[in-house]
Order: sequence, then C-alpha cells, then structure tokens
Amino acid sequence: MRIDLHSHSSVSDGTDSPADVIGYAVAAGLDVLALTDHDTTAGHASAAAVLPRGFTLVPGMELSCAYEGASVHLLGYLFDPRDRELEAELVRIREDRVLRAQTMVDLLQAEGVAVTWERVKEIAGDVGGDDVVGRPHIARAIVEAGAAADVSDAFDRWIGSGRPGYVTRYALDPVHAVQLVRAAGGVCVLAHPARGEGASTGAVPHDLVRRMAGAGLGGIEADHPAHDDAERDRWRGHAADLGLVVTGSSDDHGELTGHRLGCRTTDPDAYAALIAPATGALPIVGD
Repeated sequence: MRIDLHSHSSVSDGTDSPADVIGYAVAAGLDVLALTDHDTTAGHASAAAVLPRGFTLVPGMELSCAYEGASVHLLGYLFDPRDRELEAELVRIREDRVLRAQTMVDLLQAEGVAVTWERVKEIAGDVGGDDVVGRPHIARAIVEAGAAADVSDAFDRWIGSGRPGYVTRYALDPVHAVQLVRAAGGVCVLAHPARGEGASTGAVPHDLVRRMAGAGLGGIEADHPAHDDAERDRWRGHAADLGLVVTGSSDDHGELTGHRLGCRTTDPDAYAALIAPATGALPIVGD
C-alpha cells in the first residue's frame, strides 16, 4: 500500500483541480491520498466524487500556525468540518489571507511591479467560494509581469519574509491548533518541521514540538522532499523520543512542484496508528 498524506489542489495554492489531483495520484501508483489544502476543506467533495474503486481519500487540511514570528504548519486529518470553534478560526484565517494578499499587491505596485489584484484573483480562481488566495498566486503574477524569473525567484526578491512585498498574517498558536483539531475529533501531524519561515527561520523548536505532543500531536512529517538525510533522521529521532508516528509525504502542489505525488510515502502501519484515534470523520473509499 502506497500512502501520501500531504497534497494541494487549486482550491488553495496547487495548480490542479481536486479531481485532477486524484487522477495524478492514481497514475503515481498511490492507494491512499490526503488532500490537505491550506485552511479549507472545499476540495474534498469534488475529489471524493471521482475516486476509483478501492482508492482511499483522507480528508484533511494544512493549518496556518505561527510561533515567535516563524511559520509552523500543521496537518489535520479526519476532523469534523462542522465543528464550530475550528470553522470560526478557519474563516478568520481565510478572511485575513485575502486582506494580506491585497496589501501585498499594493506594496508591489508601489515598488513598480506591474501586478494587479484582478490578475491575482484570476490565477487563484474561485473554487468553492472560499477565495483562498496565497503567495504562490501572487508569485505567479510577479513572474507574468516580468519582475522575477520564476516562482522561487519571486519569493526571494519580493514576497519572502523580510522582502519588500511581504506582509505578516493571522495564524494560530501551534499548541492551540492541535487542541482545536483534536477537539473536532481529528488527528494532527507537524508538517516539514526542518523548514520554517519568518523572524526565526529554520527548524521548529523541539520544546514547541514537545508541548504540541502534550496537546495531542500524533505525528511528525520527517520524510519530506525539502528534508535532507540528516534532517530526516533527526526528526525521526525526535518522533521516537516523543512517541509520535513518522509520516512521509510529497507536499505536492502540481506543476509548481513538478507533479511529485508519491515521491515520499507513509508506512501502512504508521498510517493505521495515526488515524486510529480519529472520531470526527472517516477515510473515503471509492466504490
């Protein structure tokens, strides 16, 4: 069984529709895929509608968190999407994301970069009515405007932390985020912990991970394309010390990451242990 627990669609900052993501997952030889768009569940229904027989979709999302000025990413799975407290926070995050993106466009225009809010919205699309606009959409507009060679260059020059077009955002405290997902019946994994961004870039502090574990964190995404061998082994060790499951995932964003679904996978026993405590939702199996 081949399992990938981290992927994105055009509902957030991927390039492919949720249905197309399922098609790519099947072509990559996967048996289980978690769709984890940023701060939204809007793509789950359309992904579930095209599941081939026997293929499993794990409903999830990637929650925006921050700690001491640095981004921390939390993967939540199998929570109740109707949970009022969790949904209220998601609405606040998404509304702030739009305001942040608009402010970033204004700053870029002041710097002479010919991007417009209308074009950013066109790139982002309007899937499910959530208006989840992210920096990758702005980056693509910057590239179109000729102000960067590619998306990575756009981040480095213009919209990465500390750059002229960067704006901070509303994000959850990571420990509180774990508590929210667990209260909604879900389970949590710390995403790509060796890669942070913000005032204190780099790895997520181990003390914070320990506190997240105490709040109910279930696993650590040690096997990630951005982690080198030393980082992977270090985070596997941290997971063992804390009694957490180790997961492996592609963090695929479609064309932006080279359609890499299945380049990292999760052991079936680890997957079973991770989802066992979930009570908010069930994996969806195609029939």
